[in-house]
Amino acid sequence: MKIIHTADWHLGRVLHNESLLEDQSFILEQILAYIGEHQVDALLVAGDIYDRSIPPSEAITLLNSFINRLAKLKVPIIMITGNHDGAERLSFASKQLQDSGVHILGDLSQINAPVVLEKSDVKVNVYGIPYADPESVRDVFDADVKDFDAAHTYLVDQVKASYNVKENNLLMSHCFVDGAETSESEKTLSIGGSDRVSFEPMLDFDYVALGHLHSPQKKGADHIRYSGSILKYSFSEHKQKKGITLLEFDKSGLVHQQHLPLKPQKEVRVLEGLLDEIIAQGKTDPHKEDYVMVRLTDKTALLDPLGKLRAVYPNILHIEKTMLSQAIGKTPNREALKRGEEHMIQDFFKQVTGSDMTAEQSVVIENTLKSILKSEV
Repeated sequence: MKIIHTADWHLGRVLHNESLLEDQSFILEQILAYIGEHQVDALLVAGDIYDRSIPPSEAITLLNSFINRLAKLKVPIIMITGNHDGAERLSFASKQLQDSGVHILGDLSQINAPVVLEKSDVKVNVYGIPYADPESVRDVFDADVKDFDAAHTYLVDQVKASYNVKENNLLMSHCFVDGAETSESEKTLSIGGSDRVSFEPMLDFDYVALGHLHSPQKKGADHIRYSGSILKYSFSEHKQKKGITLLEFDKSGLVHQQHLPLKPQKEVRVLEGLLDEIIAQGKTDPHKEDYVMVRLTDKTALLDPLGKLRAVYPNILHIEKTMLSQAIGKTPNREALKRGEEHMIQDFFKQVTGSDMTAEQSVVIENTLKSILKSEV
């Protein structure tokens, strides 16, 4: 039996105010192609299907179209709700949809009821733990849990108390496993690191399909894995290799897992260098349509750098000036502030550029200040 594990679609997401719906549709086409190529028997989506609890209508239309095409292939889809999803909205008519092969697991009280996948002599029980904060677990189970780790461990133990250890058991969970690699685009679940959960309670499952963190990675064991998001949702992810995870089970358990790469329509890249150098590079760049952030290392003032860069990189989304970034956060010297305008300007110039003014530049500043003072008088 072959199963694909994916997560964190975030349908409806924007990147620096740029809609990614077309890019997401492009990726979903690749997932459908992989399902056909590898004759996949089921698709798992471990939460954050949408980017917000009330998604835009275009995102709903995209998911609806994808599920309809999946139904024609007679491939069931099993989804759990993530912290970005509205569990009640996403789970609408979930019981009625099960007969069509669409399983939406968003009800904490039903975590002991698996979706059973069967093919020939292979059987896999799929259990889903949707995103749940400690308050929700206390409300549903009247459990004495005070933090995310205790709440998640309690839920995992509830599942293990009911499953058959002699069968193949797969757990889906949307959570933050302690020590895993993070990205800027992931929404913090709580303040101060109390959202972390332990991997040890999940070791007994044949496979654990995790969602929430956007970097593909394992944590604690090879079979406890984040598939990662389907696209790069921040420039901090520009080096990540996005993809989905292909699993293969026989009657004895998990026998193979493989990362299948996803190639975006537009890549997310970070370019660094002098303005003129990057403009020259852009004129011959075969991937100039990519989403780009530029870190400029110029030490001199620049006139309309964004406009000039957009002429060669039309999808440039952000500019950073590295010299200015290095100057930010330095503690002002209060004594220096008392030394007069000329000295203040010289100090500022050195903070921004990293070097002192030349004699010629100092003369320009001096003459400018004299002119201002004269006009004020």
